[in-house]
Amino acid sequence: MDKKQKPKIDLKALGRVIGILTKTFPVQLTLVVICIIVSALVGVVPAVFTERLATIILDGLQTGWDAAFEALIRLLIPVIGLYLLGLLASTLQAQIMARVTQGFLHTLRTRMFDRMQELPVSYFDTHDHGDIMSYYTNDVDTLRQLVSQTLPHLLSSGLVVFFLLCAMIYFSIPLMLVVLVGVFAMAQVTRTVGGKSAKYFMRQQKSLAKTEGFVEELIHGQKVVKVFCHEKQTQEDFDRVNGELFTDMEKANRFGNIFGPILMNIGNILYVLMAFAGGLLITTGGKIPNLSLQNLFTTGAIAGALTIPVVTSYLNMVKQFTSNINQVSQQINSVAMAMAGAGRVLDLLEQAPEADEGDVTLVNCREKNGSLQECSERTGHWAWKVPGTGLVPLRGDVRFHNVDFSYVPGKPVLHDISLYAKPGQKLAFVGATGAGKTTITNLINRFYDISEGTITYDGIDISRIRKADLRHSLGVVLQEVNLFTGTVMDNIRYGRLDATDEECIRAAKLANAHDFITRLPDGYDTMLTGNGANLSQGQRQLISIAQAAVADPPVMILDEATSSIDTRTEFLVQQGMDALMENRTVFVIAHRLSTVRNSNAIMVLDHGRIIERGDHEELLAQKGVYYGLCTGAFEME
Repeated sequence: MDKKQKPKIDLKALGRVIGILTKTFPVQLTLVVICIIVSALVGVVPAVFTERLATIILDGLQTGWDAAFEALIRLLIPVIGLYLLGLLASTLQAQIMARVTQGFLHTLRTRMFDRMQELPVSYFDTHDHGDIMSYYTNDVDTLRQLVSQTLPHLLSSGLVVFFLLCAMIYFSIPLMLVVLVGVFAMAQVTRTVGGKSAKYFMRQQKSLAKTEGFVEELIHGQKVVKVFCHEKQTQEDFDRVNGELFTDMEKANRFGNIFGPILMNIGNILYVLMAFAGGLLITTGGKIPNLSLQNLFTTGAIAGALTIPVVTSYLNMVKQFTSNINQVSQQINSVAMAMAGAGRVLDLLEQAPEADEGDVTLVNCREKNGSLQECSERTGHWAWKVPGTGLVPLRGDVRFHNVDFSYVPGKPVLHDISLYAKPGQKLAFVGATGAGKTTITNLINRFYDISEGTITYDGIDISRIRKADLRHSLGVVLQEVNLFTGTVMDNIRYGRLDATDEECIRAAKLANAHDFITRLPDGYDTMLTGNGANLSQGQRQLISIAQAAVADPPVMILDEATSSIDTRTEFLVQQGMDALMENRTVFVIAHRLSTVRNSNAIMVLDHGRIIERGDHEELLAQKGVYYGLCTGAFEME
């Protein structure tokens, strides 16, 4: 990785995560912070307890055990009470954090999914599906660990360190200077080793998403791998991707594993130095030789001369202090991984939603007294509600006027496309793969917006029509069928969620899917799973056509709708499609010329340009590209 692109912990992302937490659970987090403060204060009790206990024991040796025992009882009762308070605080904190963590993940996943529904198709065309899935699995899991463990531990350990520093300053400033030497050494190790560890943990998160995306793609295309005997090449590709993940994980864990032991041993060395310094100060009467500020350091800052109980307590505090410093440092890796995941998740949440400035809407209508009137109930008749104009009947008149389009600026895909499809007409597109056929239909439903020119729908510029209403008026049958887990009836009803069973069955009959559905084990109640894996490709395509039929739109777009159906089934489907296309505007993309012969107009495209247009007979008479396609002189590659 380029040094200029060296990964860093994104504090802005951390702030965003904490912001979502505090806005969603303000009361719960306030209680958690209070519990952590109480637990941290109780955590300092052993230091003070050790000093008082040692003092009582020394007094008992000198004055007798009766008074010492009474003093010990007076000390133990409040200490036990404090520990019980700490136990209560820790238990309450754990209970609240369990709910907060799951609530946070629920909120986060909901926001992610809601934002995904708002994103344009172009986002999913340019992002690997496995990588997107990794947002919901690996990245969200790192945030779960951050919220449930890392942040509470960081706050708790940080507070304990702060309270211990206050206590150590109170007991002895000279010994505190020795502690600062150890803190400086720990800071240097954290900066060097911890920084490298965090860098590779962030790399690990990205490599993990890349590996999951690769596996998801290969599982989806396993049949293709088998057909072309590419198992060895696929294995080599996986070994390369998996090797990158191994390298990043190995380096991350290598630095992470040595991080803790180094800090622990620095703490042990500090403990020995503290014992030596404390013993030296006690034997010299608390004086530091050759020090001009001797008077400041001959006694503790407040507590008085350095004593054996103070040194004993100090040693306990140092052990606890270095242990918590170690815990804080160890959390850097978790923070790094979480921030890598948070950065990816927040990047998804910050994606601009699909722009939609349309003010023209689609409404139900009926004719009354020679004019259209808007209705609240479904009538089967539709109109465009145009501000300042009124209701315009939805007829399905689609026209392109000198349209240019580029997926990438500067690289045009369509050039000066002009065409029209009057209501009830069937318009077909033929041409080689990549000629721009599917792109034209993507522009009709505004999956992408044009670069130049205009597209009108019933005389209305489609940029003025609200996208949801525009797409509601269009029925689309894609070459790649996607069915969802549920019954056959549920999948047909996906075309219009308020359709009755009778309407769904009528649509299936129209698509000639009824016969094969009734032969399924449970008919229309047969469960489909795994994208309809228990159906043939042709049967899945028929259900997809039935979905479009039940939607009953005025405009149909058929993108290679019969490409996966055998010739006999195609004949049956074509009969159903002819009935479906009656009184509808239809755009057809097909490699099989048999499906476009009866079109009102056929557009032959080549490299984003319309090079021939006319009906079947007219184009044959021209003896151009279309004639060559029909006679076999040319092929649609």
